[in-house]
Amino acid sequence: MIVAFIDAYKLVFGVEPICRVLRDHNLPIAPSTYYARKSRPPSARSLSDERLLPVVKAVHRDNFDVYGTRKMWHALRRKGEVVGRDQVARLMRSAGLRGVTRRKRQRRAPSLPPEVRAPDLVRRSWFRDAGSAPPLVDT
Repeated sequence: MIVAFIDAYKLVFGVEPICRVLRDHNLPIAPSTYYARKSRPPSARSLSDERLLPVVKAVHRDNFDVYGTRKMWHALRRKGEVVGRDQVARLMRSAGLRGVTRRKRQRRAPSLPPEVRAPDLVRRSWFRDAGSAPPLVDT
């Protein structure tokens, strides 16, 4: 992405000044890194990612956008793709694909209305100061 930005503006500003400004804005890239990226052939990983990314998107869409990494990995293996689970996770993360997560169930009983609750025979005073203790017996 940074290389594409430098490509777009290098004729106007030059590569080195753009790299200097990007470094000042916490996006460090050296001019040598830019030139090395432009001259080096693409890696096997990037070629594999370019080939697999549309397949991952299609399988995710075909399964109603609910598959997570593990199920997606199994689905791709069933389709005959040789791919690792961590690679599937990385591709899904880069494409912004996520599986559906289930909600936690709430395990609390609903409170009863006041007329159904048991009477307070001890006569506790819930809103009293913390320092004073409630009377235990009726006098």
